[in-house]
Amino acid sequence: MRILGLDYGSRTVGVAISDPTGLIAQPLKTITRERESMLRKTLSEIQEIVREYSVDRIVLGLPFNMDDTEGERARKTREFREKLSLRTEVPIIFMDERLTTVAAQEILDDSGIPRSEQKKVIDQVAAGLILQTYLDDVHNGKRS
Repeated sequence: MRILGLDYGSRTVGVAISDPTGLIAQPLKTITRERESMLRKTLSEIQEIVREYSVDRIVLGLPFNMDDTEGERARKTREFREKLSLRTEVPIIFMDERLTTVAAQEILDDSGIPRSEQKKVIDQVAAGLILQTYLDDVHNGKRS
């Protein structure tokens, strides 16, 4: 059972994948695009990853505001989910992604990775955190 984690942003999508047992998330890649509206290549890359890794489901980070409301980024993430669901036949589950980028930044800082290099991997680390939270919830019986 493989699960894909996604951190959708305006110009990047961080991608993480679980190990075959569904216990551990690992950063995989960052998909970039020139403009937010240019999604065709991004969707195709995700579709290929789903096929290559035999993904059973996708966990997509949903950016709630700190007051539990949804703003413009959440709306765009929901639109992205709709487009992605037309390309893949696996369930797409939302996961609260509040503060995952901040946590990813702290992990990278603690790892000694220079700030100039962090931009290349921060989105995939955030995707890994989103996915790991989901995997932990499943393991602890909070989700199925």
